[in-house]
Amino acid sequence: MKRSLWSSLLLGIGLICSGNVVVAQQQTKVKLTKAELQDKIKGGWAGQTIGVTFGGPTEFRYRGTFIQDYENLAWYDGYIKSTMVHNPHLYDDIYMDLTFVEVYDRVGMDAPVDSFANAFANASYSLWHANQAARYNILTGIKAPESGHWKNNPHADDIDYQIEADFAGLMSPGMPNTASDISDKIGHIMNYGDGWYGGVYIGAMYTLAFVSDDINYIVTEALKTIPAESEFYQCIADVIKWHKEHPDNWKRNWFEIQQKWAEEVGCPEGVHMPYNIDAKVNAAYVVLGLLYGAGDFTQTLEISTRAGQDSDCNPASAAGILGTMYGYSKIPKYWKMGLAEAEDIDFKYTKTSLNRVYAMSFNHALEMIKRNGGKVTKNNVEIKVQQPVAVRFEKAFDGVYPVRKVGVNKQLKGSYEFEIEGTGFVLVGAAKKNEKSMPDFDIPLDIYIDGKKHASFIHPTNYLTRKDEIFWVYDLPKGKHKVRLEQKEDKAGYWVDIANYIIYSDEPNKGIEQHVH
Repeated sequence: MKRSLWSSLLLGIGLICSGNVVVAQQQTKVKLTKAELQDKIKGGWAGQTIGVTFGGPTEFRYRGTFIQDYENLAWYDGYIKSTMVHNPHLYDDIYMDLTFVEVYDRVGMDAPVDSFANAFANASYSLWHANQAARYNILTGIKAPESGHWKNNPHADDIDYQIEADFAGLMSPGMPNTASDISDKIGHIMNYGDGWYGGVYIGAMYTLAFVSDDINYIVTEALKTIPAESEFYQCIADVIKWHKEHPDNWKRNWFEIQQKWAEEVGCPEGVHMPYNIDAKVNAAYVVLGLLYGAGDFTQTLEISTRAGQDSDCNPASAAGILGTMYGYSKIPKYWKMGLAEAEDIDFKYTKTSLNRVYAMSFNHALEMIKRNGGKVTKNNVEIKVQQPVAVRFEKAFDGVYPVRKVGVNKQLKGSYEFEIEGTGFVLVGAAKKNEKSMPDFDIPLDIYIDGKKHASFIHPTNYLTRKDEIFWVYDLPKGKHKVRLEQKEDKAGYWVDIANYIIYSDEPNKGIEQHVH
């Protein structure tokens, strides 16, 4: 550890010293000045902002491949302000964080889950994937945590809460279990299983970055918050293992991740496609950047970006964790070029700038320190450091396997029928209207399975409240099923485009179909 950080470390019993890392087998206390604490919180938010700006131009442009070394990744003075002004939607992972930070600031530290759920469900920004499915659920009466459960949300394993969990770590310095409690409440609004674990893990790494400057320790110790039987844990443990086996070759590690873990099961956009927004795979790319970057800001940013897929959110997480470890004052000047001129700009859809969230998170951290056995004095804080404890085990899409994606590309005219053989399906489609100026309409639909009405629901044309998947079910009796979608009310100028459907079964597809003629 840095001498200044640990000079006032109050030991419990049985300390193990390994290199620069001090690991307490029992409770420890860490003393920081308030200035040091605030510097680290600022570093976390600044790092996240730098990372998402840097990776923005390549977001999901590289699917199933990494970004080659000869591809230029730009950075220049004024880049952050220009992006915040001209491409504010890029910062969705940050303004989602800020939604929850603002609730804490407005309602208090004991704000109920509905305050967070309603704040983001009724916000004026667009959402995607697990967030959008959760928004639809909340607005139609399915409350958290059911709004994030995989049977109600086909994106439950997606990256959504993982990219929004930074705030939980930044308000819980040295307290990974406290961050996990926050993530249990808020992360289940939109995610479940591995999707939730992504946020738990990222949050835990932030908390440990306050009390350690050893990347390997932060990565491995934070993993103790994740149940070992989960695929998320196993994937990250593999990345750590492969780093030891190939310490100088991140691309070899990337190939191992791709070979073992890259199959999408839930997200309908990624199933049977090279697109992967799965939390564990993208968390693996965060860890890839942290381990092979070895504390170097530039290398960390570059590797987590060049790994591809969600290549703005992954460097945002990696740089946020590293920025917390460094502290704002020690982030290289090159990466802070133009940052100061952007720090008073409110992120779109919020009333919060970087400078404001620096102060808000600092106040929340002080309160959390006091609530969890620490002390706050005029100039210092004493943090009661927590030993990470695994959260409960849960698994989304258990025993569910995609076996086929069938293109439809038709407008719903009265009704649409199709047959499946398996245990479930996801029907993908979008509600449309002739003109943007037309008022929005919630198209009422019924779904019938094997001749019996299974459900009635609405399909909004409003993009903010839309439903990206028309309907899904994963637990039908195995066998052949007839499905019929019916539009209950035909209104001129409004319709539903049916894109495709994915068939699921209870065993993996063998990958080769043999037709006997």
